[in-house]
Amino acid sequence: MVLNFQKDISLRTYNTFGIDVKSKKFIGIQSTDVLKAVLAENQGAQVLLLGGGSNLLLTKDFDGLTIRIENRGIEILKEDEYGARIKVAAGENWHDFVLWCLKKDFGGVENLALIPGSVGAAPIQNIGAYGVELSQVFESCEAMSRETGEIKTFNKTECEFGYRNSIFKNTLKEQYIITSVEFNLTKAPHQINTSYGGLSEKIESKSPSIQTVAQTVIEIRSAKLPDPRHIGNSGSFFKNPVLGSEQFAALQQQYPNLPHYPDQKGKVKIPAAWLIDYLGFKGYRKNDTGVHQNQALVLVNYGNASGAEIKKLAQQIKDKVLENFKIDLEFEVNIL
Repeated sequence: MVLNFQKDISLRTYNTFGIDVKSKKFIGIQSTDVLKAVLAENQGAQVLLLGGGSNLLLTKDFDGLTIRIENRGIEILKEDEYGARIKVAAGENWHDFVLWCLKKDFGGVENLALIPGSVGAAPIQNIGAYGVELSQVFESCEAMSRETGEIKTFNKTECEFGYRNSIFKNTLKEQYIITSVEFNLTKAPHQINTSYGGLSEKIESKSPSIQTVAQTVIEIRSAKLPDPRHIGNSGSFFKNPVLGSEQFAALQQQYPNLPHYPDQKGKVKIPAAWLIDYLGFKGYRKNDTGVHQNQALVLVNYGNASGAEIKKLAQQIKDKVLENFKIDLEFEVNIL
């Protein structure tokens, strides 16, 4: 098998921040056979895995092999009057998959419309938005061992999903490459989820359907979030912190208007955007690095910012939040 590696290639067009760093070697993968051959030939090499490049901040040139997952395909494995099980190749664009589901009238992912990235990256992050998480529609995924090239199937329990978290970010970090994902989706009549505040307010006057939910989500996200094609960004840079009841009560005494939402196990979720906005960072800009004017969670590259500059701003925000609120924000974006 002939493997077509490129050398010293810029990754600027392969990451949504638009950071111009180089990779020593680069290859796009369209099949699991090619992926297995690439891994076998590059045992021991540093590997950077790319899907849509939407959850990544590159801060320096990469002296290893970048593998971009580009396999395609959506297959209906099973369908009955209640729903369908769908298998999707990891290289498929996530939002395109959501649009495909809407056309087929398959429900479950409509709240996750317009999230950037690939299908294969979705379980790693357990992507979520507007009251829905990927784990709620997830059936299983196939993943290739980087060491052996063997394919293993992971069910929902084995993935150990948490808030923007999974086993692939923890004990199995950098050990597997997801090659496909299976979803359990519903058919009409759908159970529409409009529980999220901003969504329920906007959709009240509309006929509730998965299509109207998705369209409303797209409208909200488009108004709040910059399009990476025009302003480099990676969506939400920080996770929303989850506090214990005692810590929250103490914080609420000091900040009575602090927004909050109930979380699992009696804990309380705080919008990180509110904390960042309160400290005056919303709309902040220094040279080509900044915080978006409409959404304080989003750090942006206005043109030629370096990854190191964006990382510095992220750390500055993290430090200020810790100093003022005694909350240690976690980065949602992976930093290389």
